[in-house]
Amino acid sequence: MAVAPYLYNGWGSPPSPTTVTNATGVKWYTLAFVLSNGYCNPQWDGSRPLTGGVDQQTVNTVRGNGGDVIASFGGWSGNKLESSCSGSGELAAAYQKVIDAYGLKAVDIDIEAAAYDTPAVQQRTVDALKAVKAANPGIKVYVTFGTGQNGPDTSLIDRAAAAGLTVDGWTVMPFNFGGNGQNMGTLTTRAAEGLKAAVKSAYGYSDDQAYRHMGISSMNGVTDVGETITVADFRTILAYAQQHHLARLTFWSVNRDRPCSGGGADTCSGVGQQPWDFTRVLAQYRG
Repeated sequence: MAVAPYLYNGWGSPPSPTTVTNATGVKWYTLAFVLSNGYCNPQWDGSRPLTGGVDQQTVNTVRGNGGDVIASFGGWSGNKLESSCSGSGELAAAYQKVIDAYGLKAVDIDIEAAAYDTPAVQQRTVDALKAVKAANPGIKVYVTFGTGQNGPDTSLIDRAAAAGLTVDGWTVMPFNFGGNGQNMGTLTTRAAEGLKAAVKSAYGYSDDQAYRHMGISSMNGVTDVGETITVADFRTILAYAQQHHLARLTFWSVNRDRPCSGGGADTCSGVGQQPWDFTRVLAQYRG
């Protein structure tokens, strides 16, 4: 579960999870994204049916290969349940609908853009996740959000700690943050150290406890702003995760874990690689 690369059925010529699993050994995938259909009804991308469609087929395939999925809510674009639902009770019910549909063992709340920037939405999300944890003993809750080069804004972490919400893996996305021309492996570990300090401070954890409640979600190849994250950078990230026993190590996305000429795109990384090279690196992680 700690290594579950993002797989997106919305575009990017989604690869067969069977192909990726056979080539890399990775069996878990983070399936993106559950959004609102305009109000508080969860659908894949806000438009595809929750069950019975291509996403259901992906879940069935992954489970047939001995793996499982983490449903990711949110992302950068689209109508977010966190913003569309009118209160924490409604939001918790929307999360629960997806958990029940698939019997999920873990959820990922990828909180970005206006959903992160609005204090009321942050609080609604925290309160909803508290209800989800209470109603689903043992479920893993990951929260994924942006970061600067020296670590993330701490408002959501502080809010969650104050409310008594324990998150299993606070996960930063260390890219699209002005790293052009710099070593992105080094920048990633710097941002992660900032995250560790924030989680440690908010929860009163030891260093070891903080590391075990955090994660890294990278992007492979050429990022949206032209940074370049190489397979060697992923090895740097892997070594850091192994040293500190991070809760989660993932990336956006397995759709892009293929070579192409030119800059990265939805279907490829834009850097020299063999298919699934980035996934192979993270597949070595043992938690």
